[in-house]
Amino acid sequence: MEKQPRLLASQLLLKNSLFEVSLNRVLLTWKEIATKKKRVSGGIHHPFKVGFCFPKFLRRDKGESGTSHGVSVSEILAVRELDVDCGTKDDGRWQKMPQKSTEAYPYAFTVSYVERAWQHRWRCSDVTFHCLEGALCQQWVQTIREQLTALTSRPKHLLVYINPYGGKQQGERIYEQKVAPLFTLASISTHVIVTEHANHARDHLRTEAELKKYDGVVCVGGDGMFSEMVHGLVSRTQRDNGVDQNSPEEKLVPCTLRIGIIPAGSTDCICYATVGINDPVTSALHIIVGDAQPMDVCSVHHNNTFLRYSVSLLGYGFYGDMLADSERKRWMGPARYDFSGFKTFLTHHYYEGTVSFLPATDILGTPRDKTRCRAGCFICQHNGQLYSEDAPEICETDPDVSDSEYKGGWRVIRGKFLAINAASMSCACPRSPKGLSPAAHLADGTTDLILVRKCSRFNFLRHLLRHTSKYDQFDMTFVEVHRVRRFRFTPRYCQSDSELDLRENGKRLFSQICRDHPACSCSPAYSSWNCDGEILPHAAIEVGCVTTPYNLLCKYTVHSESIQTPSLFPHFFTL
Repeated sequence: MEKQPRLLASQLLLKNSLFEVSLNRVLLTWKEIATKKKRVSGGIHHPFKVGFCFPKFLRRDKGESGTSHGVSVSEILAVRELDVDCGTKDDGRWQKMPQKSTEAYPYAFTVSYVERAWQHRWRCSDVTFHCLEGALCQQWVQTIREQLTALTSRPKHLLVYINPYGGKQQGERIYEQKVAPLFTLASISTHVIVTEHANHARDHLRTEAELKKYDGVVCVGGDGMFSEMVHGLVSRTQRDNGVDQNSPEEKLVPCTLRIGIIPAGSTDCICYATVGINDPVTSALHIIVGDAQPMDVCSVHHNNTFLRYSVSLLGYGFYGDMLADSERKRWMGPARYDFSGFKTFLTHHYYEGTVSFLPATDILGTPRDKTRCRAGCFICQHNGQLYSEDAPEICETDPDVSDSEYKGGWRVIRGKFLAINAASMSCACPRSPKGLSPAAHLADGTTDLILVRKCSRFNFLRHLLRHTSKYDQFDMTFVEVHRVRRFRFTPRYCQSDSELDLRENGKRLFSQICRDHPACSCSPAYSSWNCDGEILPHAAIEVGCVTTPYNLLCKYTVHSESIQTPSLFPHFFTL
């Protein structure tokens, strides 16, 4: 790496010790100037000798060399000049006496920067330098601000949507107490809208929002709120460019506005899987510094009709039934997911159907890799470039083929399934740190298709428990996983009558009667698709995957024959 020339270098006071402070276009560094230790006559420690305690990151090393520290210019949040008042006010409270060495340096400025803590957590830290002359202090402040202004990836104006009802209904408090002060510190202007009903943000982005005024859009809420914003921005971009979203083969136009998320939902799966933790302060700091993380998104169609975009999980069977049941128990709050999940596990319904998919060939990595996707992932970069340069042809095949066949590059599997899941990311969350597909990549233009065939309750429980353990959750005879570009699903009841004999027709008739009378214990003929926490109106769907990069604060890629949508969240796991 080429050495950067110094822009500024001075000897400044920090914590009553002199430091050599230097700034270039990449780093701000400060190193303690080593001083010789003075011996006290007679070897007796003077009772009034003043000792200095250094912070952890400035702890003095043994020997003659002093302590050094540095921070990247791209992770400096702000710099401000301080008014140093050497006097103290007597208000009757205990106060620390000012140090004499500080009085000799009457001018000071404070640098606020990102400090990495444990488990991918970020915090805002401050360091204050004292100067001998006011002109020198102003020169440091001005030079650092010029370097921050040159960082074009940072947002200056943001449109913020707050969901006051998501999760534990703490969205407004989280934004006002934890996020807004950081945006103010970084000189980011915001226009805040508190949503009043479902799809408020989506509809506002589609029609009313003056998007040209903003560098990005931020939501304070959960995965559902983020999905609303994706649909609003993508739909508006396609409408403005005359693109028909109902055509699965239509190439969508990428939107140029960046999207970000401040976690305030029930699970915050998207934030956890990308940033590494569902912490509002960490996400806000990533947004401020303009980090970028591309992600895959799926577009879902039914009979050439666009249904939804999916950014994390498409689930049929177990996860679809659980969501459908939990929607009737919203009064329970987040606890409804535990209750509905236990109830769905006990019912143990399975569903017949046909899954046809186009495997992702000529790619690096498999769904059973031991490594996790991280920002700047080589596999994501390689696979994304490969797919954009040499996309596989879409081959039309008859989906009604016998179990496990290949036709025209497509593989077709028929059977009875407890769950069919498509994970565009790991789908990790605090309760499942590995997620549904631990090795899923964020921006490689593929999705991991997980098929859980009919098995006993005990075996299915073993599979579910492995989501929270270190063991391979796919190492079971009734579970298979495929990395795919596209896939289709057709439930058995939707297949042609010519394939069903009179007995099957009779079963279908009685199944309809059972569906009309929930008290009956017969297994239903079909389930619902859980698309990022929303129920799809159709069971027969077609899903496509494609990665198209966005130039955003935090890129949000769209998986499908469609688009990539940016997001203000940051590259995670960069410690």
